[in-house]
Amino acid sequence: MFQDQKFDISSLDVIFNRMIDSITNSKNDIFVIGEQSRNSFDEMMKELELIKTQLKIVIDESDLLEQQTKLAKQRLVEVSKYFNKYTETQVREAYETANHFQIKLSLSKAEEKRLRERRDDLERRLKTLYDTIERADHIVNQVNVVLNYLTTDLKNLSSVLEKAKMKTELGIKIIAAQEKERKRVSREIHDGPAQMMANVLMRTDLIDRTYRDKGIDAAMKEIADLKVTVRNALSEVRRIIYDLRPMALDDLGIVPTLKKYLSTTMEYNPGVVIHFQTNNGEKRLPSDYEVSVFRLVQESVNNSIKHGKSKDVWVRLEWLPKLLNVSVKDNGQGFDKCKVRDQSFGILGMKERIDLLKGKMDIQSEVGKGTSVLFKIPLSEGLPMIKNNEIQKLKQKG
Repeated sequence: MFQDQKFDISSLDVIFNRMIDSITNSKNDIFVIGEQSRNSFDEMMKELELIKTQLKIVIDESDLLEQQTKLAKQRLVEVSKYFNKYTETQVREAYETANHFQIKLSLSKAEEKRLRERRDDLERRLKTLYDTIERADHIVNQVNVVLNYLTTDLKNLSSVLEKAKMKTELGIKIIAAQEKERKRVSREIHDGPAQMMANVLMRTDLIDRTYRDKGIDAAMKEIADLKVTVRNALSEVRRIIYDLRPMALDDLGIVPTLKKYLSTTMEYNPGVVIHFQTNNGEKRLPSDYEVSVFRLVQESVNNSIKHGKSKDVWVRLEWLPKLLNVSVKDNGQGFDKCKVRDQSFGILGMKERIDLLKGKMDIQSEVGKGTSVLFKIPLSEGLPMIKNNEIQKLKQKG
């Protein structure tokens, strides 16, 4: 069912990139509108300053014309009142002067009105343009925030989804592996210790019959054979328990347990030589750390032998004040990291485990030139480590 729901991550990348392009183009269009509005604003500001200057000149002219018109009217009133005292020419000049200043004043007032209306219109348009520029800048800033979020926080969306899918597949693989492991353990117990214990029950009945029929010597021989069977059954049970979780890990710690495990691995794989080295002393770590280190080495060594067909494997632990370096190197077949990394649930499982320890994992491999795996595990000061003298006591106790 899970396989039927798979989707193409690359197509999501295409859609995502198109969306980014569309938003970027829209932002550019808004930016162009803002720039055009800003240019228009600057031009209108220049025109407004010019209009204000012209308006001031016209107002000054109007004020002067009002005074001149007032004086001309007073002169005309005086001439009209004392008509007999002035000549016809003086009367006509007084009338023409008053009329001239009145016409000029009317024209000046009309120009002043026109300039005032133009000034008010420009100020209204400037306010509208200013609001447009402000809105354009605000929208561009918002789009930049969105783009920044999309291109940074969601930049690796496909890889995040791919990892999520891989984790889901890993979970399914883990469940399948657990079921497979349960079947294996069940089969081993059934075929091994269970059969041996059934044989023990049968041999006990045979011993009683042998004692009655053939005497004490024959019965003692059967008991000796029975001891061998029981010893083999006990050894088989211990091997199964050790594969599930080495008991020595809790009692003696990671280094002695690894030595025992690697020695046992060589016994089960004739021709394979595993070189083990630990530097700068030996420390006890919290149980979850020791289990993780053991599983990381176990998975790496198994990969070297099973997949790498290695004949020599080098396992090295380097204890530093705040760091534990664990390296597993082999001279096997190696592999192409580009092809294997994303498909190997063993590597993904190790990555998940090392992430829980807040450590780092580095894999170097090349086809035909072996593989090298390095785990860097931080040892913070808050870790409740067991002192070396306590390790010795545990070894003696064990």
